[in-house]
Amino acid sequence: MNFGIDRLLADPALLGQLNGRRVALLAHPASVTADLTHSLDALVAAGLNVSAVFGPQHGVRGDLQDNMMESPDYTDPTYGMPVFSLYGEVRRPTGQSMHTFDVILIDLQDLGCRIYTYVTTLLYMIEAAAAHGKEVWVLDRPNPAGRPVEGLTLLPGWESFVGAGPMPMRHGMTLGEMGAWFIDHFGLDVAYRVIEMDGWAPDAAPGFGWPADRVWINPSPNAANVNMARAYAGTVMLEGATLSEGRGTTRPLELFGAPDIDAKAVIAQMRRIAPDWTAGCTLRDVWFQPTFHKHVGQLCSGVFIHAEGAAYDHATFRPWRLQALAFKAIRALYPDYALWRDFPYEYEFEKLAIDVINGGPGLRRWVDDGDAAPGDLDGAAGADEKAWEEVRRPFLRY
Repeated sequence: MNFGIDRLLADPALLGQLNGRRVALLAHPASVTADLTHSLDALVAAGLNVSAVFGPQHGVRGDLQDNMMESPDYTDPTYGMPVFSLYGEVRRPTGQSMHTFDVILIDLQDLGCRIYTYVTTLLYMIEAAAAHGKEVWVLDRPNPAGRPVEGLTLLPGWESFVGAGPMPMRHGMTLGEMGAWFIDHFGLDVAYRVIEMDGWAPDAAPGFGWPADRVWINPSPNAANVNMARAYAGTVMLEGATLSEGRGTTRPLELFGAPDIDAKAVIAQMRRIAPDWTAGCTLRDVWFQPTFHKHVGQLCSGVFIHAEGAAYDHATFRPWRLQALAFKAIRALYPDYALWRDFPYEYEFEKLAIDVINGGPGLRRWVDDGDAAPGDLDGAAGADEKAWEEVRRPFLRY
């Protein structure tokens, strides 16, 4: 199959529409062609006048491993054009940076999750383009988590850099589709175009979103494989918990644990509370010792989530419910466990991180309420999920 960047480079008519124009590129390390040439190199080689580059969180080079680490602006050492950070002194493009181009190509590999900040960066760039009369082309890429939808919808007033708009945690759209929804939802007046993929089959095995003939490259340092992308809509909530999400190990955001829990007991409790929520994957108890971040240097008892292999069922795997269930199990086993992490998260200082992540307090309140049953969360999330499926329907392209 071909991604948007491949279709652009192979079509002289499309490239011709960019000739004589100043072209900017919003990219990261996974912005590569089918032969693994970085999009910047490929566009320059195609003869385009690439006048500026923009980088999202973790930078164009993906050199900042930890979370919430800012990147500076710099000059590209090979081509000499300015490289503007959209996760440094600013989150939104400045007026100065917007004057460096006529059309911007957005070539970002997403993970299909609301909290993954490339979704918000997409919105901010579209809004800036609308304000400055610039044209936006999204070079579309697959959603490796596929089409399933899951989670509570972000509530009004809970917008943040990890919550761009009223969508559930797992949105099931490509960035090209999401951009079109943003324009409609926020009433933006902007020249917008999607260079669609050719041959993407989001429901096809074995990738269910990620094509088997394409190499996986980390779009951010801790997004190491498709298993992580599938689990991420749940495991990302661990950033708001005191449990380790595996940062400082070789498999971050595919597991969780802590020195003071019993992983086997947690798995057993999860299966007692809501066995259906553990379907579609394999839960394996593990031991790990983070080299940095939470519980650094301490031996942790943990649970590894295998959304892969013969046991994986794309239709039944629900990572957001699975991680919510893990929290609920820990709360049941250890009622006084200090589960929620209280620290400034993505520049939100007045709200708990777990609530910022979920776009409201609903999940945390369900976990902490001893009388709340699985059906209570399932009912609330199910209504939001059905509503989102209808909202997104007109914007689906594949």
